[in-house]
Amino acid sequence: MATTKIFSVSVDELASLKYIANPEKTDNGRLIFTQGCSADPEQAHRDFEEIRANGTGRSSVLAQHFIVSFKPGEITPERALQLGQEICEQFLKGEYQYFMTCHIDKEHCHLHCVFNNTNCIDGRTFETHENRRTNKQDRSFQKLMNITDEVCQQHHLSVIEHPEMGKGKNHWEWDMSRQGLSWKAKLKFTIDQVIKVSENFEDFLAKCADFGVLVEYNPDHKIDLKFMLAEQKERNPRAKFTRSRTLGWYYETEQIKGRIAQYMGGMMYVPRIKVRQITPKAEENKFVRDAIDRGNMKVASIAKNIITAYGVEPDQVRGAAMAAFIERAHLVGELNDLNAQIKDLQEKLKVLKKYRKVKHIGEELKALSGREEKKYRKEHGGDIAEYHETCKQVLELYPSGNIPKVENLEKHIASLQKKLSKKNTEYNQADKKSRELSEATRTIEEYLRQEQSRDQQKKRKRNDLE
Repeated sequence: MATTKIFSVSVDELASLKYIANPEKTDNGRLIFTQGCSADPEQAHRDFEEIRANGTGRSSVLAQHFIVSFKPGEITPERALQLGQEICEQFLKGEYQYFMTCHIDKEHCHLHCVFNNTNCIDGRTFETHENRRTNKQDRSFQKLMNITDEVCQQHHLSVIEHPEMGKGKNHWEWDMSRQGLSWKAKLKFTIDQVIKVSENFEDFLAKCADFGVLVEYNPDHKIDLKFMLAEQKERNPRAKFTRSRTLGWYYETEQIKGRIAQYMGGMMYVPRIKVRQITPKAEENKFVRDAIDRGNMKVASIAKNIITAYGVEPDQVRGAAMAAFIERAHLVGELNDLNAQIKDLQEKLKVLKKYRKVKHIGEELKALSGREEKKYRKEHGGDIAEYHETCKQVLELYPSGNIPKVENLEKHIASLQKKLSKKNTEYNQADKKSRELSEATRTIEEYLRQEQSRDQQKKRKRNDLE
Protein backbone atom coordinates (compact mmCIF):
# COMPACT_ATOMS: atom_id res chain seq x y z
CA MET A 1 0.00 0.00 0.00
CA ALA A 2 1.46 3.36 -1.07
CA THR A 3 0.32 6.68 0.36
CA THR A 4 1.16 10.01 -1.22
CA LYS A 5 1.64 13.64 -0.17
CA ILE A 6 2.78 16.67 -2.18
CA PHE A 7 3.54 20.23 -1.06
CA SER A 8 5.38 23.28 -2.37
CA VAL A 9 8.77 24.63 -1.26
CA SER A 10 8.86 28.43 -1.11
CA VAL A 11 11.60 29.28 1.39
CA ASP A 12 14.66 27.06 1.58
CA GLU A 13 15.04 24.69 -1.34
CA LEU A 14 18.63 23.79 -0.40
CA ALA A 15 17.53 22.71 3.09
CA SER A 16 14.91 20.39 1.54
CA LEU A 17 17.51 18.88 -0.81
CA LYS A 18 19.99 18.37 2.03
CA TYR A 19 17.34 16.78 4.21
CA ILE A 20 16.26 14.20 1.64
CA ALA A 21 19.92 13.48 0.72
CA ASN A 22 20.90 12.78 4.35
CA PRO A 23 23.49 9.93 4.18
CA GLU A 24 22.05 8.33 7.33
CA LYS A 25 18.67 7.99 5.64
CA THR A 26 19.88 7.04 2.13
CA ASP A 27 22.53 4.38 2.91
CA ASN A 28 25.43 6.87 2.47
CA GLY A 29 23.93 8.31 -0.71
CA ARG A 30 23.43 4.96 -2.45
CA LEU A 31 19.65 5.43 -2.67
CA ILE A 32 19.69 8.67 -4.68
CA PHE A 33 18.54 9.17 -8.27
CA THR A 34 18.46 12.46 -10.19
CA GLN A 35 17.42 13.77 -13.57
CA GLY A 36 18.73 16.99 -15.08
CA CYS A 37 20.74 17.90 -11.99
CA SER A 38 23.66 16.79 -9.83
CA ALA A 39 23.42 14.12 -7.12
CA ASP A 40 25.10 16.62 -4.78
CA PRO A 41 22.35 18.69 -3.07
CA GLU A 42 24.25 22.00 -3.21
CA GLN A 43 25.08 21.61 -6.91
CA ALA A 44 21.52 20.40 -7.60
CA HIS A 45 20.25 23.61 -5.97
CA ARG A 46 22.45 25.65 -8.34
CA ASP A 47 21.23 23.56 -11.30
CA PHE A 48 17.64 24.33 -10.32
CA GLU A 49 18.43 28.05 -10.02
CA GLU A 50 19.96 28.12 -13.48
CA ILE A 51 16.73 26.87 -15.06
CA ARG A 52 14.64 29.25 -12.94
CA ALA A 53 16.73 32.22 -14.08
CA ASN A 54 15.54 31.58 -17.64
CA GLY A 55 11.94 30.92 -16.64
CA THR A 56 8.91 33.06 -17.45
CA GLY A 57 7.03 32.77 -14.16
CA ARG A 58 7.15 35.04 -11.12
CA SER A 59 5.91 32.44 -8.67
CA SER A 60 7.28 32.49 -5.12
CA VAL A 61 7.34 28.69 -5.21
CA LEU A 62 10.85 27.34 -5.85
CA ALA A 63 10.17 23.62 -6.00
CA GLN A 64 7.64 20.89 -5.31
CA HIS A 65 8.23 18.06 -2.83
CA PHE A 66 6.30 14.81 -2.89
CA ILE A 67 6.52 11.75 -0.63
CA VAL A 68 5.43 8.20 -1.40
CA SER A 69 5.32 5.78 1.56
CA PHE A 70 5.11 2.00 1.21
CA LYS A 71 3.76 -0.70 3.50
CA PRO A 72 6.44 -2.16 5.82
CA GLY A 73 8.14 -5.21 4.31
CA GLU A 74 6.27 -4.95 0.99
CA ILE A 75 9.12 -3.57 -1.12
CA THR A 76 12.92 -3.24 -1.06
CA PRO A 77 14.54 0.24 -1.13
CA GLU A 78 16.12 -0.48 -4.54
CA ARG A 79 12.80 -1.50 -6.06
CA ALA A 80 11.06 1.48 -4.44
CA LEU A 81 13.57 3.78 -6.17
CA GLN A 82 12.81 2.09 -9.51
CA LEU A 83 9.09 2.60 -8.95
CA GLY A 84 9.81 6.23 -8.09
CA GLN A 85 11.50 6.67 -11.46
CA GLU A 86 8.44 5.24 -13.22
CA ILE A 87 6.18 7.59 -11.27
CA CYS A 88 8.36 10.59 -12.19
CA GLU A 89 8.45 9.60 -15.87
CA GLN A 90 4.65 9.62 -16.01
CA PHE A 91 4.08 12.57 -13.68
CA LEU A 92 6.87 14.93 -14.79
CA LYS A 93 7.21 13.66 -18.42
CA GLY A 94 10.91 14.52 -18.55
CA GLU A 95 10.12 18.25 -18.38
CA TYR A 96 11.33 18.99 -14.83
CA GLN A 97 14.63 18.44 -13.03
CA TYR A 98 14.22 16.20 -10.02
CA PHE A 99 16.22 14.90 -7.08
CA MET A 100 14.79 11.66 -5.67
CA THR A 101 15.87 9.57 -2.68
CA CYS A 102 14.64 6.54 -0.76
CA HIS A 103 14.74 6.81 3.05
CA ILE A 104 15.26 3.65 5.09
CA ASP A 105 15.45 5.13 8.60
CA LYS A 106 11.87 4.11 9.48
CA GLU A 107 9.98 0.82 9.66
CA HIS A 108 8.68 1.46 6.14
CA CYS A 109 10.77 2.75 3.25
CA HIS A 110 9.54 5.94 1.62
CA LEU A 111 10.49 8.08 -1.37
CA HIS A 112 11.21 11.81 -1.30
CA CYS A 113 11.31 13.73 -4.56
CA VAL A 114 12.08 17.44 -4.85
CA PHE A 115 11.57 18.76 -8.38
CA ASN A 116 12.11 22.21 -9.84
CA ASN A 117 8.95 24.27 -10.09
CA THR A 118 10.14 25.64 -13.46
CA ASN A 119 9.66 23.60 -16.62
CA CYS A 120 12.94 22.91 -18.46
CA ILE A 121 11.29 23.12 -21.88
CA ASP A 122 9.12 26.24 -21.86
CA GLY A 123 10.22 27.95 -18.61
CA ARG A 124 6.67 28.06 -17.24
CA THR A 125 5.82 27.03 -13.68
CA PHE A 126 4.43 23.70 -12.55
CA GLU A 127 1.28 25.45 -11.19
CA THR A 128 0.63 26.99 -14.60
CA HIS A 129 0.80 23.59 -16.28
CA GLU A 130 -0.92 21.44 -13.67
CA ASN A 131 -3.02 23.40 -11.19
CA ARG A 132 -4.85 26.01 -13.22
CA ARG A 133 -7.70 23.64 -13.91
CA THR A 134 -11.35 23.84 -12.97
CA ASN A 135 -11.70 20.10 -12.42
CA LYS A 136 -10.35 18.86 -9.10
CA GLN A 137 -9.50 15.44 -10.58
CA ASP A 138 -7.13 17.09 -13.08
CA ARG A 139 -4.99 18.80 -10.46
CA SER A 140 -1.51 17.66 -9.53
CA PHE A 141 -2.23 15.88 -6.24
CA GLN A 142 -5.03 13.74 -7.69
CA LYS A 143 -2.94 13.01 -10.78
CA LEU A 144 0.05 11.96 -8.66
CA MET A 145 -2.15 9.67 -6.53
CA ASN A 146 -3.65 8.05 -9.64
CA ILE A 147 -0.22 7.48 -11.22
CA THR A 148 1.17 6.07 -7.96
CA ASP A 149 -1.79 3.67 -7.67
CA GLU A 150 -1.40 2.53 -11.30
CA VAL A 151 2.34 1.90 -10.92
CA CYS A 152 1.77 0.00 -7.65
CA GLN A 153 -0.95 -2.15 -9.24
CA GLN A 154 1.32 -2.94 -12.21
CA HIS A 155 3.96 -4.17 -9.75
CA HIS A 156 1.37 -6.11 -7.68
CA LEU A 157 1.63 -3.83 -4.65
CA SER A 158 -1.41 -2.98 -2.55
CA VAL A 159 -3.19 0.35 -3.00
CA ILE A 160 -5.80 2.26 -0.98
CA GLU A 161 -9.16 1.02 -2.28
CA HIS A 162 -11.26 3.92 -0.93
CA PRO A 163 -9.12 7.09 -1.09
CA GLU A 164 -12.21 9.26 -0.55
CA MET A 165 -12.25 8.12 3.09
CA GLY A 166 -8.91 9.66 3.85
CA LYS A 167 -7.33 12.89 2.72
CA GLY A 168 -3.57 13.23 2.42
CA LYS A 169 -2.68 10.52 4.95
CA ASN A 170 0.94 9.63 5.45
CA HIS A 171 1.90 6.05 6.37
CA TRP A 172 1.90 6.72 10.11
CA GLU A 173 -1.62 8.14 9.95
CA TRP A 174 -2.80 5.20 7.85
CA ASP A 175 -1.30 2.68 10.30
CA MET A 176 -2.78 4.51 13.28
CA SER A 177 -6.15 4.60 11.53
CA ARG A 178 -5.92 0.85 10.92
CA GLN A 179 -5.43 0.38 14.66
CA GLY A 180 -8.20 2.85 15.48
CA LEU A 181 -5.74 5.49 16.73
CA SER A 182 -5.50 8.05 13.90
CA TRP A 183 -5.34 11.61 15.24
CA LYS A 184 -7.79 12.75 12.56
CA ALA A 185 -10.23 10.03 13.59
CA LYS A 186 -9.71 10.93 17.24
CA LEU A 187 -10.24 14.63 16.49
CA LYS A 188 -13.46 13.92 14.58
CA PHE A 189 -14.66 11.58 17.32
CA THR A 190 -14.01 14.21 20.00
CA ILE A 191 -15.72 16.97 17.99
CA ASP A 192 -18.75 14.68 17.69
CA GLN A 193 -18.86 14.36 21.47
CA VAL A 194 -18.74 18.16 21.91
CA ILE A 195 -21.59 18.57 19.40
CA LYS A 196 -23.76 16.18 21.40
CA VAL A 197 -23.54 18.28 24.59
CA SER A 198 -23.71 21.74 22.98
CA GLU A 199 -26.80 23.93 23.05
CA ASN A 200 -25.71 26.14 20.14
CA PHE A 201 -22.62 26.92 18.06
CA GLU A 202 -21.23 29.44 20.58
CA ASP A 203 -21.64 26.85 23.34
CA PHE A 204 -19.84 24.34 21.09
CA LEU A 205 -16.84 26.68 20.68
CA ALA A 206 -16.69 27.23 24.44
CA LYS A 207 -16.93 23.53 25.31
CA CYS A 208 -14.23 22.36 22.89
CA ALA A 209 -11.52 23.16 25.46
CA ASP A 210 -13.23 20.93 28.07
CA PHE A 211 -12.80 17.98 25.70
CA GLY A 212 -9.18 18.74 24.82
CA VAL A 213 -9.85 20.38 21.44
CA LEU A 214 -8.24 23.69 20.49
CA VAL A 215 -10.33 25.71 18.07
CA GLU A 216 -9.83 28.81 15.90
CA TYR A 217 -12.98 30.48 14.58
CA ASN A 218 -13.04 33.62 12.44
CA PRO A 219 -16.31 34.13 10.53
CA ASP A 220 -14.70 36.87 8.39
CA HIS A 221 -12.23 34.43 6.83
CA LYS A 222 -12.96 32.06 3.97
CA ILE A 223 -11.42 29.23 6.03
CA ASP A 224 -13.39 30.15 9.13
CA LEU A 225 -12.97 27.09 11.36
CA LYS A 226 -9.87 25.09 12.40
CA PHE A 227 -9.26 22.41 15.03
CA MET A 228 -6.40 20.70 16.84
CA LEU A 229 -6.16 18.19 19.68
CA ALA A 230 -4.50 19.71 22.74
CA GLU A 231 -2.30 16.61 23.02
CA GLN A 232 -1.01 17.25 19.48
CA LYS A 233 0.17 20.68 20.57
CA GLU A 234 1.80 19.20 23.66
CA ARG A 235 3.70 16.61 21.62
CA ASN A 236 4.63 19.04 18.86
CA PRO A 237 4.56 22.79 19.67
CA ARG A 238 4.90 23.52 15.93
CA ALA A 239 1.84 21.44 15.00
CA LYS A 240 -0.65 23.26 12.77
CA PHE A 241 -4.41 23.56 13.12
CA THR A 242 -6.49 21.35 10.81
CA ARG A 243 -9.09 23.03 8.61
CA SER A 244 -12.62 21.81 9.23
CA ARG A 245 -12.91 21.13 5.49
CA THR A 246 -9.94 18.75 5.71
CA LEU A 247 -11.85 16.62 8.22
CA GLY A 248 -14.80 16.49 5.81
CA TRP A 249 -17.84 18.60 4.94
CA TYR A 250 -19.63 17.14 8.01
CA TYR A 251 -17.31 19.25 10.21
CA GLU A 252 -17.73 22.61 8.48
CA THR A 253 -19.40 25.47 10.35
CA GLU A 254 -22.90 25.23 8.85
CA GLN A 255 -22.96 21.46 9.19
CA ILE A 256 -21.95 21.63 12.86
CA LYS A 257 -24.69 24.20 13.51
CA GLY A 258 -27.21 21.92 11.80
CA ARG A 259 -26.07 18.87 13.74
CA ILE A 260 -26.36 20.74 17.06
CA ALA A 261 -29.89 21.79 16.12
CA GLN A 262 -30.69 18.18 15.23
CA TYR A 263 -29.48 16.90 18.60
CA MET A 264 -31.35 19.67 20.41
CA GLY A 265 -34.48 18.70 18.49
CA GLY A 266 -34.31 15.22 19.98
CA MET A 267 -33.89 13.50 16.63
CA MET A 268 -31.33 11.01 17.96
CA TYR A 269 -32.75 7.70 19.13
CA VAL A 270 -30.17 7.45 21.94
CA PRO A 271 -31.60 9.44 24.89
CA ARG A 272 -29.53 12.45 25.80
CA ILE A 273 -28.90 11.54 29.45
CA LYS A 274 -27.43 14.55 31.19
CA VAL A 275 -25.35 14.65 34.34
CA ARG A 276 -26.81 17.49 36.37
CA GLN A 277 -24.41 20.11 37.65
CA ILE A 278 -24.31 20.73 41.41
CA THR A 279 -24.06 24.47 41.85
CA PRO A 280 -22.58 26.07 45.02
CA LYS A 281 -26.14 26.94 46.06
CA ALA A 282 -27.30 23.33 45.58
CA GLU A 283 -24.26 22.09 47.53
CA GLU A 284 -25.47 24.01 50.58
CA ASN A 285 -28.92 22.37 50.51
CA LYS A 286 -28.58 18.73 51.62
CA PHE A 287 -31.99 17.69 50.23
CA VAL A 288 -31.28 19.15 46.75
CA ARG A 289 -27.68 17.91 46.76
CA ASP A 290 -28.69 14.34 47.67
CA ALA A 291 -31.44 14.31 45.03
CA ILE A 292 -29.00 15.41 42.31
CA ASP A 293 -26.42 12.89 43.55
CA ARG A 294 -28.93 10.04 43.32
CA GLY A 295 -29.96 11.13 39.83
CA ASN A 296 -26.36 11.39 38.64
CA MET A 297 -25.47 8.00 40.11
CA LYS A 298 -28.44 6.49 38.26
CA VAL A 299 -27.30 8.12 35.00
CA ALA A 300 -23.74 6.82 35.50
CA SER A 301 -25.12 3.35 36.31
CA ILE A 302 -27.11 3.27 33.06
CA ALA A 303 -23.98 4.29 31.14
CA LYS A 304 -21.99 1.55 32.88
CA ASN A 305 -24.65 -1.04 31.94
CA ILE A 306 -24.35 -0.01 28.27
CA ILE A 307 -20.57 -0.46 28.43
CA THR A 308 -20.94 -3.87 30.11
CA ALA A 309 -23.48 -4.98 27.49
CA TYR A 310 -20.85 -4.45 24.79
CA GLY A 311 -18.25 -6.39 26.80
CA VAL A 312 -15.99 -3.37 27.20
CA GLU A 313 -13.81 -2.80 30.25
CA PRO A 314 -14.30 0.63 31.92
CA ASP A 315 -10.72 1.73 31.18
CA GLN A 316 -11.15 0.80 27.49
CA VAL A 317 -14.46 2.52 26.82
CA ARG A 318 -13.05 5.58 25.01
CA GLY A 319 -10.95 3.39 22.72
CA ALA A 320 -13.93 1.10 22.06
CA ALA A 321 -16.17 4.07 21.26
CA MET A 322 -13.55 5.43 18.90
CA ALA A 323 -13.09 2.02 17.23
CA ALA A 324 -16.86 1.80 16.70
CA PHE A 325 -16.83 5.31 15.21
CA ILE A 326 -14.04 4.33 12.78
CA GLU A 327 -15.83 1.09 11.84
CA ARG A 328 -18.97 3.11 11.11
CA ALA A 329 -16.97 5.51 8.90
CA HIS A 330 -15.51 2.58 6.94
CA LEU A 331 -18.96 1.09 6.44
CA VAL A 332 -20.21 4.44 5.12
CA GLY A 333 -17.44 4.29 2.51
CA GLU A 334 -18.33 0.71 1.57
CA LEU A 335 -22.03 1.57 1.31
CA ASN A 336 -21.27 4.56 -0.91
CA ASP A 337 -19.08 2.35 -3.10
CA LEU A 338 -21.78 -0.33 -3.43
CA ASN A 339 -24.46 2.26 -4.20
CA ALA A 340 -22.23 3.76 -6.90
CA GLN A 341 -21.61 0.31 -8.44
CA ILE A 342 -25.33 -0.53 -8.44
CA LYS A 343 -26.24 2.83 -9.97
CA ASP A 344 -23.60 2.39 -12.70
CA LEU A 345 -24.80 -1.14 -13.53
CA GLN A 346 -28.45 -0.05 -13.57
CA GLU A 347 -27.58 2.64 -16.13
CA LYS A 348 -25.80 0.00 -18.24
CA LEU A 349 -28.74 -2.38 -17.87
CA LYS A 350 -31.09 0.32 -19.10
CA VAL A 351 -28.98 0.78 -22.25
CA LEU A 352 -28.65 -2.98 -22.86
CA LYS A 353 -32.41 -3.50 -22.53
CA LYS A 354 -32.96 -0.74 -25.05
CA TYR A 355 -30.36 -2.32 -27.36
CA ARG A 356 -32.14 -5.68 -27.11
CA LYS A 357 -35.40 -3.94 -28.03
CA VAL A 358 -34.02 -2.20 -31.17
CA LYS A 359 -31.47 -4.83 -32.22
CA HIS A 360 -33.90 -6.32 -34.76
CA ILE A 361 -33.84 -3.00 -36.67
CA GLY A 362 -30.16 -3.44 -37.48
CA GLU A 363 -30.62 -7.11 -38.35
CA GLU A 364 -33.53 -6.34 -40.70
CA LEU A 365 -31.62 -3.49 -42.33
CA LYS A 366 -28.55 -5.66 -42.83
CA ALA A 367 -30.62 -8.32 -44.62
CA LEU A 368 -31.93 -5.81 -47.18
CA SER A 369 -30.32 -4.22 -50.22
CA GLY A 370 -31.16 -1.99 -53.17
CA ARG A 371 -34.70 -0.63 -53.37
CA GLU A 372 -35.90 -2.64 -50.41
CA GLU A 373 -33.18 -1.14 -48.20
CA LYS A 374 -33.99 2.35 -49.47
CA LYS A 375 -37.70 1.83 -48.79
CA TYR A 376 -37.00 0.44 -45.31
CA ARG A 377 -34.80 3.41 -44.44
CA LYS A 378 -37.53 5.79 -45.56
CA GLU A 379 -40.27 4.07 -43.56
CA HIS A 380 -38.22 3.44 -40.41
CA GLY A 381 -35.93 6.50 -40.32
CA GLY A 382 -36.66 7.28 -36.66
CA ASP A 383 -36.19 3.68 -35.55
CA ILE A 384 -32.88 3.42 -37.43
CA ALA A 385 -31.61 6.63 -35.83
CA GLU A 386 -32.56 5.26 -32.40
CA TYR A 387 -30.78 1.98 -33.22
CA HIS A 388 -27.55 3.77 -34.20
CA GLU A 389 -27.67 5.99 -31.11
CA THR A 390 -28.15 2.94 -28.88
CA CYS A 391 -25.28 1.11 -30.62
CA LYS A 392 -23.09 4.15 -29.98
CA GLN A 393 -23.98 4.10 -26.26
CA VAL A 394 -23.25 0.37 -26.03
CA LEU A 395 -19.88 0.84 -27.73
CA GLU A 396 -18.97 3.62 -25.29
CA LEU A 397 -19.84 1.35 -22.36
CA TYR A 398 -18.16 -1.76 -23.83
CA PRO A 399 -15.43 -0.65 -26.29
CA SER A 400 -13.97 -4.19 -26.38
CA GLY A 401 -17.23 -5.49 -27.84
CA ASN A 402 -17.62 -7.98 -24.99
CA ILE A 403 -21.25 -7.18 -24.17
CA PRO A 404 -22.77 -9.03 -21.18
CA LYS A 405 -26.19 -10.63 -21.27
CA VAL A 406 -29.03 -8.70 -19.69
CA GLU A 407 -29.79 -11.68 -17.42
CA ASN A 408 -26.19 -11.83 -16.15
CA LEU A 409 -26.19 -8.11 -15.43
CA GLU A 410 -29.49 -8.42 -13.54
CA LYS A 411 -28.02 -11.27 -11.45
CA HIS A 412 -24.93 -9.15 -10.70
CA ILE A 413 -27.10 -6.21 -9.60
CA ALA A 414 -29.22 -8.51 -7.42
CA SER A 415 -26.04 -9.90 -5.84
CA LEU A 416 -24.76 -6.38 -5.08
CA GLN A 417 -28.14 -5.34 -3.67
CA LYS A 418 -28.06 -8.38 -1.37
CA LYS A 419 -24.57 -7.37 -0.26
CA LEU A 420 -25.79 -3.78 0.21
CA SER A 421 -28.62 -5.00 2.44
CA LYS A 422 -26.15 -6.97 4.56
CA LYS A 423 -23.82 -3.95 4.81
CA ASN A 424 -26.77 -1.76 5.82
CA THR A 425 -27.48 -4.15 8.70
CA GLU A 426 -23.80 -4.00 9.73
CA TYR A 427 -23.89 -0.21 9.46
CA ASN A 428 -27.00 0.08 11.66
CA GLN A 429 -25.36 -2.11 14.31
CA ALA A 430 -22.08 -0.16 14.15
CA ASP A 431 -23.96 3.14 14.19
CA LYS A 432 -25.95 2.08 17.27
CA LYS A 433 -22.80 0.88 19.03
CA SER A 434 -20.91 4.06 18.14
CA ARG A 435 -23.68 6.33 19.40
CA GLU A 436 -24.37 4.39 22.60
CA LEU A 437 -20.71 3.97 23.57
CA SER A 438 -19.92 7.60 22.82
CA GLU A 439 -22.92 8.71 24.88
CA ALA A 440 -21.86 6.42 27.73
CA THR A 441 -18.29 7.72 27.50
CA ARG A 442 -19.48 11.31 27.67
CA THR A 443 -21.79 10.58 30.62
CA ILE A 444 -19.15 8.81 32.71
CA GLU A 445 -16.46 11.40 31.95
CA GLU A 446 -18.84 14.23 32.81
CA TYR A 447 -19.82 12.47 36.06
CA LEU A 448 -16.19 11.84 37.07
CA ARG A 449 -15.20 15.39 36.11
CA GLN A 450 -17.91 16.81 38.36
CA GLU A 451 -16.98 14.52 41.28
CA GLN A 452 -13.32 15.51 40.94
CA SER A 453 -14.28 19.18 40.88
CA ARG A 454 -16.39 18.76 44.04
CA ASP A 455 -13.51 17.01 45.83
CA GLN A 456 -11.18 19.88 44.94
CA GLN A 457 -13.72 22.43 46.19
CA LYS A 458 -14.06 20.53 49.49
CA LYS A 459 -10.27 20.46 49.93
CA ARG A 460 -10.02 24.20 49.27
CA LYS A 461 -12.83 24.81 51.76
CA ARG A 462 -11.06 22.74 54.45
CA ASN A 463 -7.80 24.60 53.80
CA ASP A 464 -9.60 27.94 54.13
CA LEU A 465 -11.09 26.86 57.46
CA GLU A 466 -7.71 25.73 58.76
